[in-house]
Amino acid sequence: MKKSYIKSLVLFLAMGGSLTFTSCESYLDVENPSTISQDAVFSSVSYTNSAVISIYNRLMGDNTYGSRISTLYPNASDDFRVGGAYNPLDRRGISGFGVHPDNTELFRPFLELYSGIERANIAIKYIPASNLYTNGTAAEQAAMRKLHGEALTLRAVFYHELIRNWGDVPAQFEPSADIPDLNLPKTDRDEIYDRLLDDLKLAAELVPWRSESGDPSTRVTKGAVKGLRARLALARGGYSLRRDSRAMERRADYKDYYQIARDETRDIIQSGQHGLNPSYENIFRGLHTSSMDPTGERIFEAGAYGGNARTDSKLGYSNGLRIDASSSYGQANGQLEAIPTYFYEFDPVGDTRRDVTIAYFSINKDDQIDLSTSTLMRDGKFRKYWTGITGTNQTLGINWPILRYADVLLMFAEADNELNGAPSGEAVAAYEAVRRRAFAGNEDRMGVTPTDQQGFFQAVVQERFLEFGGEGIRKYDLIRWNQLESVINQTRAKLVEFRNGTGKYANVPNYVYVKLTPFRNSPTVAQEMAGLDLFGGSVSEAMYTPAPTSTPEGYTRKNWRAALSETYPQEFAVAFKPGQSELFPIYSGVLNQNFRLTQDYGY
Repeated sequence: MKKSYIKSLVLFLAMGGSLTFTSCESYLDVENPSTISQDAVFSSVSYTNSAVISIYNRLMGDNTYGSRISTLYPNASDDFRVGGAYNPLDRRGISGFGVHPDNTELFRPFLELYSGIERANIAIKYIPASNLYTNGTAAEQAAMRKLHGEALTLRAVFYHELIRNWGDVPAQFEPSADIPDLNLPKTDRDEIYDRLLDDLKLAAELVPWRSESGDPSTRVTKGAVKGLRARLALARGGYSLRRDSRAMERRADYKDYYQIARDETRDIIQSGQHGLNPSYENIFRGLHTSSMDPTGERIFEAGAYGGNARTDSKLGYSNGLRIDASSSYGQANGQLEAIPTYFYEFDPVGDTRRDVTIAYFSINKDDQIDLSTSTLMRDGKFRKYWTGITGTNQTLGINWPILRYADVLLMFAEADNELNGAPSGEAVAAYEAVRRRAFAGNEDRMGVTPTDQQGFFQAVVQERFLEFGGEGIRKYDLIRWNQLESVINQTRAKLVEFRNGTGKYANVPNYVYVKLTPFRNSPTVAQEMAGLDLFGGSVSEAMYTPAPTSTPEGYTRKNWRAALSETYPQEFAVAFKPGQSELFPIYSGVLNQNFRLTQDYGY
């Protein structure tokens, strides 16, 4: 594409318009038929803000956090997976760890991420060069510096998604108009991460804390910058699949990056700007209504709006609790399924997160609450009926949580433990704060926190497993810890025990019996679940106690252990190959556009 097309920034784009691509267009080519120059756009704080908003717009939509990158790409772990039979050419190929390079699900998200990078590159170049940046009033300079920091941060978010899904990727840090040859080779991820970590260090100096800006959690504040810098540092310091060796490796200097993570998360903790929401459930209800979180637990989230596939999300429709199309609430497909053994990772009595994270009921056509089988439980943090939107709507305006304060606390605990060889008192306090919120009212069931390095690390691993189910974190955690292969094997073994009713699942019933009752859309999940009438008592009794083989009068039998087929354990992560499946192949159509790109990792 000729440079003349991209020598100026379209105001249309600055106001949040969309870029379009076809299969024959290059992912690094951006056509900008503008009549307004960059000088004009970036000589105004208002126009500059619109240009930065256009970068934010690339966070949301079907091909980014509105669907694929939030729900399709990460959910292939021991918490949730995409339901259905494995097919390497559709979305089930991703959850089965055997995606084919011709799978079109790999295409548009790749393009959208580079689209966001291009928009950020333009802003990052021209904002500091504007007269307002150095010669404006104090207020104008502060506003422009803030916008510069936001653009730097958003670019880091896009690159992080590229790296953790594809590994080494082409990297450009200038607008496409300034690059003579856009046929770029892959850049080593370490080099990209180091550049991004420097960018975020600068961004933290430019962007104010949330109390200073008054911005909602859909805009980048200093807490978001520091928390994201910690996340990228742990990824840089963790294991990843390397091109040359096709092995999972961690660099010798990894502790330098754990130090960055510890320092940044500690700054956030000590700032007092963010805290844990006392109600785990309300974190996610707030995503459905865009309500402010007074505690600031939702540090950064991708905002959904507009009722369209470009800027809105299908959260709560394509994932979340399943609702029959004939119900008064309108259809919700709920394509993500909980792994049956995940249900039993939670304390059955004390952990309030289980019934928020896992929706083990559906709403039928008669608006009744109906128990699911163990293989058809859904992710419960996204529920269409929490929005108040009914009918056939698929775009529900539900935001995606990119960074929460609980993650900051657990990242700090992990990094502190690794650096010190054992957890400090601060690390223990951070870990226990997350756990105490989960066990509110049942703190006596929290257990004793390990104080040795390995024991504490495993406790943090488990706590992250329970805390972030369905939030697109688990798979990437396991990769950076080099535990993905072992956890897949362990989960298959657990599923065999579950099916056979052995080990920790010895008292799990083969069947559970439910009486259909009207669903009550209530202020809390606990009140909703009170309407679930199970034979044998509460969920914490009925799901943990052998049940009769004959159906009690007035109840309907649901398969529980019996729902697992003999092949289910083998079908879990069915196509996983160590040294390959930790990363995606590049979509073949993209590969064909750039003669310098290579298809690696055995694809």
